[in-house]
Amino acid sequence: MKFIVKTGRGFENIVINHLKNLVKEDFKAIPSPDGFHGVVIVECEKDIRDKILEIPEVERVLKVDFEVPADFNSIVNTAEKIKEFINENDKYAVETIKRGEKDYNSIDINKVLGAKIKDLTNAKVDLENPNKVVYVEIFKDKAYICIEGKDELKNRKYSKDKLNARKLFKKVVVVQMPYLGEKKVCRKFGEAIGRAAQAFEIRELIIAPKEKVDAYELMEFLKGVKVGQESRYDIQKRAYPFDIKKVKVSVQDLYQVVRDKRRKNRLIIITDPKGDEIYKVKNKLLKDLERKREILVLCGSREGIPRGLFRFADYVLDLAPKMTFATEHTIPTALTALFTIYSEKFENNDNKK
Repeated sequence: MKFIVKTGRGFENIVINHLKNLVKEDFKAIPSPDGFHGVVIVECEKDIRDKILEIPEVERVLKVDFEVPADFNSIVNTAEKIKEFINENDKYAVETIKRGEKDYNSIDINKVLGAKIKDLTNAKVDLENPNKVVYVEIFKDKAYICIEGKDELKNRKYSKDKLNARKLFKKVVVVQMPYLGEKKVCRKFGEAIGRAAQAFEIRELIIAPKEKVDAYELMEFLKGVKVGQESRYDIQKRAYPFDIKKVKVSVQDLYQVVRDKRRKNRLIIITDPKGDEIYKVKNKLLKDLERKREILVLCGSREGIPRGLFRFADYVLDLAPKMTFATEHTIPTALTALFTIYSEKFENNDNKK
């Protein structure tokens, strides 16, 4: 009986040492098979999954049902054996991890093996909510086929019953004063701002100086914004099962952003320690978050938003009384707070049911 044990890179031998203390039976363990880190292959006569899962460094365990050569036809032909594990009432998915150079890719295996299982079982393919998952773990010369129930944690990640935060953030425009000073520092803070804006997939990021600034300091800050945005965007493209768009980035004078009459049906929010505690205004704020077409969130940098703009704001919010945030923390903190308020609408609806 073989098990594929997934762990963090560098924890392979730690897992094996802990397993020696937990398991009385003899077992064999291969850390980082074929040089691929984060995996331990364990072989034992008895089912020791429960013992393996007692080790906190272990992220998941797959029991190997079939072991075949790592060529395309051998893997696809396991459908004849897999059909014994899946009936026509099941919903299934195929997930392949390919390690090493092959003349096929993971998607090829998913499509062809998945189609063959469907022909043999008449079961339904369901990539979002399967009750059976066929895991194909490919190493240099071998492929291990594991048929498991759905991964509850993974299945919950993008489940349809969760709120979609994008419905709020696609209305949000962050107006960020640039961090200026030493050029290396400008770039560092720009990266953090760009990464945060892209992470929340807001409608627009406006870099808004309030006065004449050094062009080269601003240039370094903007370069950092671009680098940070690109790095986050690349991760999103790999990680998300849906299309991702780059956040629009603009430069405009801070006062002109507030003065701009083209921005109709908008809500202006300033974050500042002189503002109201958020719980005191949350009911009214919730209604405005739903009603307004555009939400402008003004964020300071080193110095706060000019006090004269407070008169034009719908809300001045103190997100954490008696505390101030670092420049790079303002966007994540403000937007997370707004979404927490926004989600209360759905919590209230659930309570009424």
